[in-house]
Amino acid sequence: MFADNIEKLYQNYGILADAKDDIAKHEKEFFEIVAAVKGSDKEKRLASQIIAKFFNSFPNLADQATEALFDLCQDYDSAIRKQAIKDLPTLCKDNKENTQRIVDILAQLLTTDDTTESNVVTNSLLAILKTDVKGALTGLFSQIHQNSDTEVTGEVVRDRCIKFLATKVKQLGRDVINKEAEELIISECKKLLESQDVTVEEFDHIMDLLTWSKLGQSPLGRKELVQIVAALAFTPDDPEYLERITQCSQHALPLFSAEVDSNQFINFFCDHVLRRWDEIPTPEGVADAKLDLLKSFAELTEHCGELENPQQRIDAVYDLLMKYLPKAPVEDDEKDGKSSPSLQVSHVECALFSLHSLCRKAPDALSADAAKLKPLRSRLQYTARLTQGYTRKLKGLTQIGDATSEENKLRVAALKAISNINTLIRDVFRAPPSFNSKVQLSFQSKNTEKEVQEKSDSEDKKQSPRQKRHRPITFDNVHDKMSPEKRSKSDDRNLRIYTPPCGKYSSRLNNNGRFSRSNSGRGVRGGNGRRGFRNNGAPFRRRNN
Repeated sequence: MFADNIEKLYQNYGILADAKDDIAKHEKEFFEIVAAVKGSDKEKRLASQIIAKFFNSFPNLADQATEALFDLCQDYDSAIRKQAIKDLPTLCKDNKENTQRIVDILAQLLTTDDTTESNVVTNSLLAILKTDVKGALTGLFSQIHQNSDTEVTGEVVRDRCIKFLATKVKQLGRDVINKEAEELIISECKKLLESQDVTVEEFDHIMDLLTWSKLGQSPLGRKELVQIVAALAFTPDDPEYLERITQCSQHALPLFSAEVDSNQFINFFCDHVLRRWDEIPTPEGVADAKLDLLKSFAELTEHCGELENPQQRIDAVYDLLMKYLPKAPVEDDEKDGKSSPSLQVSHVECALFSLHSLCRKAPDALSADAAKLKPLRSRLQYTARLTQGYTRKLKGLTQIGDATSEENKLRVAALKAISNINTLIRDVFRAPPSFNSKVQLSFQSKNTEKEVQEKSDSEDKKQSPRQKRHRPITFDNVHDKMSPEKRSKSDDRNLRIYTPPCGKYSSRLNNNGRFSRSNSGRGVRGGNGRRGFRNNGAPFRRRNN
């Protein structure tokens, strides 16, 4: 019986292949081939190939043929599934009205964890994109937007579709992604971000897509992207706005330039972050939750434009810097051999860099107020004293240690940070203070020992702001058995580098991992009466024509 069925399939195939212009008369034979998808494994694979080959010749049986291949895409045998998935693009090659329906099914198949099967699904989607890019994109974004009764499965489909678009669209290039398709991508990505309902990973992918698009290629487009990111970032009433502003700042940084300033972000930081600095909590397991904020703010100030109310912004940064600059000990403390305070180098570098950057736009804001300038210079002078001994010790350790070790890299970063601090301090001590020196933040690049020893004010190379950052650097004085007189000399004090564990606030932005408003979420999907695709063979959600 099995052999007879296979033979019958080959006979019907021969009839259709020989019919040529009269093929429409053999609808009966094609129907028998479609019905063979209920047969044995070999019949199913053979039927899938024949259906794909002659699909265009039998428009009256198009729905039955399409459903037959959809059924094979859910078969228990992976070889059969892959064959059907491979054949699906043929159904919409000359019938673009089928594109969205077929892409809808292929998008759900992206949930597979089988690598080889996933590659077949990806290749089929790419094949459809090349023949009908607008229809394919519409189908993919429909899957991303639409609700699902099976919430977990729906989340996976959505995430996989966004990842597919982010990784594959750029590979296809502008020969495939034409102007109309690009406009569609921009429009749909904006809708996703405006919903404030994306995960951190989705946000990364969507921003990568938008930055690749024409929006990222012109100052006007980059301004628009900055506005989009700012709309997500500036939510001070959200209890988790700190994580949000840190994440959004890192995506906004590559967009800034001489034509696109960072003033919106600077104003928000000054008004809603810096002035509430002491209220910022330290999440459990994070060594210094505030350092990421400081680093982001420092990088943002590098792209500062002409500020409104610059004095107000500078005062906010000044107050923050004074929290981290150690006070010079009184003479009695030094005679008693009391230890000097800890110097949080990373924090000082960021805060001082930020003040320097803002003062460049309003040079008189600091010098005009002697009540602020005098205590600032006093603390900066003491800070410079503290760094002298650290610098000699660190240079000695970098010469004897393993250059590739993590500890040595941290020492090099510490030297770079100290060099930056001293360069910026010199500007504050000029009469009047000037803010012309340029330094590159120590965490923005992997500096070599040679680079560290060069003068900081000659370093004007720009690096990507999203490169890996170094861990926090903190210096404490550790006393040994030296006499109090010697201990009072900062050049002879011992050095200890404390390197607490580092990490971001969270891999997600809130409990659900989404950029959602307070007490909001995507909610329960439903109302469409569709069932979700599962790997165990449950039916697809099928698009109705």
